[in-house]
Amino acid sequence: MTTLATSASPSAPAGADIPARLDRLPWSRWHWRVVIALGIAWVLDGLEVTMVGSIGGVLERSDTLGLTAAQVGLAGSLYVAGAVTGALVFGRMTDRLGRKKLFMLTLAVYAAATFATAFSPTFAIFAVCRFFTGLGIGGEYAAINSAIDELVPARVRGRVNLAINGSFWLGAALGAGLALVVLDPRVFGPVWGWRVGFGLGALLALAIVLIRRHVPESPRWLAAHGQAAEAERILADIEAQVAREHGPLPPPTAHPSVGHRPSPSLREVARVLLVHYRQRSAVALGLMLSQAFFYNAIFFTYALVLTRFHGVDASRVALYIFPFALGNVLGPLLLGPLFDSVGRRRMIALTYAGAGVGLALTGLAFMAGWLDAPTQALAWSAVFFLASAAASSAYLTVSEVFPLEMRAIAIALFYAVGTGAGGFVAPWLFGALIETGSRGAVAIGYGIGAALVIAAGLAALRWGVDAERRTLEEIAPPMEGARRGA
Repeated sequence: MTTLATSASPSAPAGADIPARLDRLPWSRWHWRVVIALGIAWVLDGLEVTMVGSIGGVLERSDTLGLTAAQVGLAGSLYVAGAVTGALVFGRMTDRLGRKKLFMLTLAVYAAATFATAFSPTFAIFAVCRFFTGLGIGGEYAAINSAIDELVPARVRGRVNLAINGSFWLGAALGAGLALVVLDPRVFGPVWGWRVGFGLGALLALAIVLIRRHVPESPRWLAAHGQAAEAERILADIEAQVAREHGPLPPPTAHPSVGHRPSPSLREVARVLLVHYRQRSAVALGLMLSQAFFYNAIFFTYALVLTRFHGVDASRVALYIFPFALGNVLGPLLLGPLFDSVGRRRMIALTYAGAGVGLALTGLAFMAGWLDAPTQALAWSAVFFLASAAASSAYLTVSEVFPLEMRAIAIALFYAVGTGAGGFVAPWLFGALIETGSRGAVAIGYGIGAALVIAAGLAALRWGVDAERRTLEEIAPPMEGARRGA
């Protein structure tokens, strides 16, 4: 029988050594199962967004739902509104009720709403289903980011978090490919294909529900909520699984401990964000707002630029998603390890500023008429190789620089503000600029997006937190310490 080393002294409170024991674990098959089971949330979000974008024209046909262009746009806005609402509602519940309850509940909401979307008979029902689909996805962001950060070792938290957030674009590629297949007249065709696409998305979510049943509750959360015995049981089981793969485990090093603390009130959350950690909050807000504007400006007008300025047929727009998605997936995967070795502040500044400069140069080339559809797509792919890592690092920053007791609601608040503002302003602004038919006007929009992310990157370099390879409790001590000004 393998002996598992722990660091708790006989006088230490039960569960006090949980952070150190989790952080000292070698990477294992157990970690892979957790990452895959939880990280699928971003794949589903990418699939949803791209699927709807690809079938928007189909839904305007009289033999489908017969929607107007305005109704298609409204459905997209309701999805974003649902995501913002879901993040806020379920984020608060995640801190109070636990990570596992909520990442199971939010995925179930998503699966049910997506399945119902496939049977929508009218625009009203379709719109309601889109809102509830967004509700589930928004809740996923808060619950999943909290759980992942609390379960993976500190030394690899950056690369893991970035890779998972970047998997949105695997879903985007899957959604584009799925749309091409199911809408093909030789397969299901436009009349039934869009319904089949949503149905398949629901089946994928249902399969993930079955896998997630085996992901445990965060021992950190359990210990903080007075359930030290259950936290110890879960952590002992995790250690046993890892030890069977790697042999005897090394002893944990000394780290700040976790103890029993009640859930904070909203007033206490506001005080931590606006008083004790106001500098961190300002940096996090800048990162989230700028990346949301940057992404939504390009992604939600991607098809319009290709069709109006480069003459791409609307039925072939999905083909241009693939190189764009590839750049977005590779960025976090290849650059992620540098966030743990080179450091958070330097890499955040590099990726944000690099993406901004790249977008500004792309805008100038677009204005000068030097780009056609393929080179435009390649230019965007190169820009978003950096921008994807940058955007993922914004979610990483928000999820690790605030205390455990309010981690999920902090993620939810910054996600809601970033998505709500960027998701509304950027598509509207760029849609209006594209309507002018002027390449110069569109290039000005690119310049605005570039300036925002460069400024956010420089702010992170100056005032960000060196969170690499540090345990979460060291980065943000328990709220009792924050209340005392510690």
